Amino acid sequence: MRLREEPLVAVLTPVYNGEDYLAECIESVLSQTYKNFEYIIVNNRSTDRSLEIALSYAKKDHRIRVHNNDQFVGVIENHNLAFRRISQSAKYCKVVSADDYIFSECLMRMVEFAEANPSVGIVGSYQLSGDHVRWQGFKYPQNVFSGSEICRKIFLGDDNRFGFGTPTAMMYRADLVRSTEAFYPNSSPHADSSACFKFLQNSSFGFVYQILSYERTHELTQSSASTEIDRYSSAYLSDLIHYGPLYLNKEEYDTLLQQVLKAYHRFLAVDYFVGFRGKEFWDYHRKRLKELGHPLTRFVLFEAAVIAISGEILNPEQALKKLRKRIRHKSMNFTFGAVPRISVDNEASVKAANVANSYSLRAEVVSKRSSTEM
Repeated sequence: MRLREEPLVAVLTPVYNGEDYLAECIESVLSQTYKNFEYIIVNNRSTDRSLEIALSYAKKDHRIRVHNNDQFVGVIENHNLAFRRISQSAKYCKVVSADDYIFSECLMRMVEFAEANPSVGIVGSYQLSGDHVRWQGFKYPQNVFSGSEICRKIFLGDDNRFGFGTPTAMMYRADLVRSTEAFYPNSSPHADSSACFKFLQNSSFGFVYQILSYERTHELTQSSASTEIDRYSSAYLSDLIHYGPLYLNKEEYDTLLQQVLKAYHRFLAVDYFVGFRGKEFWDYHRKRLKELGHPLTRFVLFEAAVIAISGEILNPEQALKKLRKRIRHKSMNFTFGAVPRISVDNEASVKAANVANSYSLRAEVVSKRSSTEM
């Protein structure tokens, strides 16, 4: 495509204290073979050199606009502030997280795909994450999925390699972004997935079978409270409650909801009776479950514990191994901010747990990089 024929792409980088990797991120955008883009960097009151770095690049390239927030906001709100600043003439919107980067043909390949498939509202792609390739659950050669098809597969599937992708791995049609005040519809760490469930009601999802971005997996974490509280289990439950009825029939939805609740309750019951967690953890989960219409009671925890114990009694050696693993995992969680994953033995709950675990797999990366995206 020649420049005058290329649709405008709005590239967004929300950043908070991202001086270590921001320059590399910006350079990756500026090195794109696709040239018709605007680049909006939203600085969330960084206390390091992030703003200075962004402004230095803006002086060199007129396509870069830097916005400095008047006050510090949460990570999702900072993304929504960035979405609200895209130009009316932009046809596509591409997030590049502040410590990630995109390869030189990323915009070109995604735009070419979207232009060839007008029904597609969201485009995903392979992504290099550390030293492995993510999102390999897609089956070539199918590259366009109806919204219903992909959302059903994510809710009902048992392959955590299959998913929408992280923001850096996706591109959105700009009219979807401009259609609402808050494109990411909630404050969950997985609000980008919520946006996909919301907007794929009336559009398709496309997938480019190329590695177009790099996701950094360094050990920086967001606040210890965020990882210790574990917001990710409730995030998946929230998406299921709010968007599951749009894509699942009543029997499918009711069955999956019960499976997810049982797995969630079991996860909480283990911590309740072993005593790993503090008041903040329990206040958060009680509040979230009440908000989602499923209040947490002691009876629910006791019932989940009885089911868990009855399963372990049948295999005491395996139970001992799991207990040791949990203790080791908990120690690592406290030290490194790893995200606990739901563990189930009941075969009927395996699919629900696998989908929730895919949220946790993404959460490990979100927790490691959120400090630079806020």
